[in-house]
Amino acid sequence: MMDPMTSIMSIQSSVAYGHAGNSAASFPLMRMGLEVMPVLTVHFSNHSGYGAWRGPLLDPADVLEVVRGIDDRGALAGCDALLSGYLGNGATGETVLAADALLKERNPRAIWCCDPVMGDVGRGFFVREDVPPMFRDRILPHAQVVTPNHFELDYLVGRETNTLAEILSAAEELRERGPETVLVTSMVSAETDPDTIQMLAVDGSGAYLVTTPRLDAYFTGSGDVTSALFLAHLLATGSSRRAVENTAGSMYGLLGRTLELGRRELALVPAQEEFVSPSTTFVAQKIA
Repeated sequence: MMDPMTSIMSIQSSVAYGHAGNSAASFPLMRMGLEVMPVLTVHFSNHSGYGAWRGPLLDPADVLEVVRGIDDRGALAGCDALLSGYLGNGATGETVLAADALLKERNPRAIWCCDPVMGDVGRGFFVREDVPPMFRDRILPHAQVVTPNHFELDYLVGRETNTLAEILSAAEELRERGPETVLVTSMVSAETDPDTIQMLAVDGSGAYLVTTPRLDAYFTGSGDVTSALFLAHLLATGSSRRAVENTAGSMYGLLGRTLELGRRELALVPAQEEFVSPSTTFVAQKIA
């Protein structure tokens, strides 16, 4: 279990049906023993993977009002981290930047973990056109941790990466532009066994690669859970290596349980023990 005093403010989307954004990230974090303050950027009936949904994209000013209301309660002084994900539009990115600045005023030791939700291999971009440049040009320099998938990594560095060396170089480039820690998820390089998938964590101490068996399915919200778990383990251990190992174990267990149950949506409740005690463990390989 995590330190019960650990607190995260999570600014991202919410869905009423299924699991994406805060509706995917909040429960695993709370199950691990963290306090979560969810702030919504959108509130949709379901995630966009269904092709149709209802509900509002929240006004960026209203999102910031919620953050200010949290601050009125004095809660930001005890907040250890900001987690951000799906924005809805580019203007909401400015709101998250303002929220980060306010959090750092109240607690200079707080960190920002940004999941630059933009798109994925096979789907391309699934956000408004003003969102990707917001992540690349405005947000990236301010975040301490960034968790792109392989597709998003390529966009952020402006080139395609195929080999492990190219991916590692791109991650180091992101670090030079601001973040101390980079986690590349859903990673497939020229050297990757086709029956596996990888995650790569890179920080000042080195680069750590975890390889897990590939599960033949795609689940919306899995990236949101991955970023939340990685941040939680990073706060608890201070080690990117341990954080990526623990995250990989939990995610493999969660996705495996979801497949076993034949669900389209993540089986967060049935698989909840995977967040605190993964049934499978993976060891990271230090590659740099």
